[in-house]
Amino acid sequence: MMHNFLARFAEDEAAAAAETAAQTTDFNWSALWEKITDLCVTAAWRIALAFVALVAGKLLIRLIMRMMRKSKLIQKMEDGAEHFLLSFVKIALNILLIFSLVAILGVPMSSMVAVLAAAGAAIGLALQGALSNFAGGLMILIFHPFRLDDYVEVAGNSGTVTDIGVFYTTLKTPDNKNVTIPNGTIMAQSVVNYSAHDTRRLELAFPVAYGSDLDHVFRVLTDAAAAHELVLKDPAPVARLKSNEDSALNVILRVWTKKDDYWTVNFDLMKQINEIFVAEGIQIPFPQMDVHIVPQKEEESGEKKQ
Repeated sequence: MMHNFLARFAEDEAAAAAETAAQTTDFNWSALWEKITDLCVTAAWRIALAFVALVAGKLLIRLIMRMMRKSKLIQKMEDGAEHFLLSFVKIALNILLIFSLVAILGVPMSSMVAVLAAAGAAIGLALQGALSNFAGGLMILIFHPFRLDDYVEVAGNSGTVTDIGVFYTTLKTPDNKNVTIPNGTIMAQSVVNYSAHDTRRLELAFPVAYGSDLDHVFRVLTDAAAAHELVLKDPAPVARLKSNEDSALNVILRVWTKKDDYWTVNFDLMKQINEIFVAEGIQIPFPQMDVHIVPQKEEESGEKKQ
């Protein structure tokens, strides 16, 4: 009985091996190779088409941007608004080109949308700063706290505005350095625009000695300021006593000038008035301190000389 069981088991194994060998022999290897070949050809065709679309898209974006720069609508805009709009359109066109290339490569758009929707929260957190800067750029263009070529002070930096971008604003400092500030930071802080008006007031301080004839000092200061060709006649220069310091009387001179002449007038008046003070005998005191030494009194009681 055991012998019959083993013989039947051997026959079943042989039949199974024969069936497997028959299936392997009957497998259509040529069809598999043909399918692999078709997939490779299709992939190569899609990659070549995507490359052509990339080159054509870049050329088309460049052409569109050139046409926009020459359009009358863009030329009528302010420089800052023009640069911001062109930057935004360029970014949008490049994003559209990327989606087109993904579609040409055969990636289903529904899958792309699903992936973007699933990653929306992570992308939002990652781009939180960028979105804040973008919103800041829009606020700058809407409310105009400054424009191109304005001299401003913001976020601890001072300089001339050379570029208002989608995400950043660039300042050129007086010593020829570029400072790039995020637009979100700019809108969250105070902005001092020194170029907002055509004129600026210059205030200069001059210490004079106690006992000086203040009326004479005031007359000397106002005459020197009025004689300068870049100082405006209206409002007229004014000299006043500002404060009594420890070692001097602090006299100020206030004059008005055009914003472009501010530093020229500042340096010229400082030099001229110091020369006039010397000629007129008006003393500019040095800081001084009187020290009085009080001798210690001997105690009348409780002490005896040794």
